[in-house]
Amino acid sequence: MKKKQIKKGRKPKEKPLVYRHVFRLNAEENAQFLAQYDISELLTKAEFIRAILFEKEIKVLKVDKSTHDFYIKLTAFYSQFRAIGVNYNQVVKALHTNFTKKRAQFLLLKLEKHTVALIAILEKITDLIRKFEEQWLRK
Repeated sequence: MKKKQIKKGRKPKEKPLVYRHVFRLNAEENAQFLAQYDISELLTKAEFIRAILFEKEIKVLKVDKSTHDFYIKLTAFYSQFRAIGVNYNQVVKALHTNFTKKRAQFLLLKLEKHTVALIAILEKITDLIRKFEEQWLRK
């Protein structure tokens, strides 16, 4: 009887990376290479070089803190503005059900003045968004 041979060690890779290429960079080129490598967020420099050589997609994200803060504040403000719209509908309904016709009309006129002020604020917000998009799309 033949004994079954036990294989030990690491399983061989399907496509082993055995070919090695060496290149040298000066100080400026090395600094530029390392900066781009850091931005790419790839795990190894070898992956980064292969991605560049074979024109694979490389994702480079630059986060501007002030832009991010502006976006967060604008989003929060927009959600507050939507909440005001919901409250506006509830107030109008409450005015018609809980007050006399004359008193409701008086309060609706006051509410209308505040609504005009809100519309002016909304126009300013829209202008800020347009300016932000124009500046962002240029980059």
